[in-house]
Amino acid sequence: MGTNSHIILTNKPKDVTSFRSLGSIKKNVDKKVGHAGTLDKFAHGLMIVLTGSTTKLNQLFSILDKTYIATIRFGSQTTTLDVEGEIIEKAPIPELSLIEKQIKEHFIGKIMQAPPLYSAIHVDGKRAYKIARSGQDIEMAEREVTIYSFDIISYNNLDLVCKIRVSKGTYIRSIARDLALSCNSRGYLVDLVRTSIGPFQIEEAVDTETKEDIQKGLYKTDEYLKRLDSVSIFKIDDKYLFDLSNGKRPNYSQLQPVSIKNDAFYAAIYTNDDILRCVLKLDEDKNIEKILCQINPCFDRG
Repeated sequence: MGTNSHIILTNKPKDVTSFRSLGSIKKNVDKKVGHAGTLDKFAHGLMIVLTGSTTKLNQLFSILDKTYIATIRFGSQTTTLDVEGEIIEKAPIPELSLIEKQIKEHFIGKIMQAPPLYSAIHVDGKRAYKIARSGQDIEMAEREVTIYSFDIISYNNLDLVCKIRVSKGTYIRSIARDLALSCNSRGYLVDLVRTSIGPFQIEEAVDTETKEDIQKGLYKTDEYLKRLDSVSIFKIDDKYLFDLSNGKRPNYSQLQPVSIKNDAFYAAIYTNDDILRCVLKLDEDKNIEKILCQINPCFDRG
């Protein structure tokens, strides 16, 4: 049971890894920290950080769609498909009309995409980027992803600034590569900012430079859970709290529905005085499968 269990929206800065960006939260909130969705070192923007027992809720957030503002530079390609790599190929810069045509015809909806060589995906039990750094040739298997929207913001005949909303597992670096190739050019990312994850916006995020900044992002965990379409809300009578706190799974009949969502496979359980106590996993028949995480009763009080 995590006494410092929170869901925190943070704004990861540029030029720091996702892991290192959690350092101040480990120091000031809880040593047990995770996040729902890595950002590359050169990228910046919204991250969902989970502390204490809420690290077990990663599966609720990692499936959400994501929105980015990306800047794609045409005319060359780097080893890593971003600004951290070395330029390995050059090609002509395409006209905007061709870029628009290719986006409309090939980069909306479900597509097949090969992840970048420099990625954390496992290939034969090893991280792809480690294999790539060793100089070995590897072929990245394509997988289906979804591009929900792809809107051009500006183009200066070199850099394309665009807003892209995508499904889980989509690599914007791969989109930059593949869009440029489809235009008989080459391309890589020079900037990438994640502006939203599901219903969560970057404007809500806090910087993590100081303890005071981090404190601004605490005590909103139950608010964030209630936004998720995958989570229904229930209350439970006080007489069942002892068994619940000792890990006994409640019966569905003991739960009082507050907000039932049709697509929910999780249930957030509150006491009668509106204190979040646990999150349950539901099976396909909406029966209680297990207690996913328990929350300290002192949790989330500002």
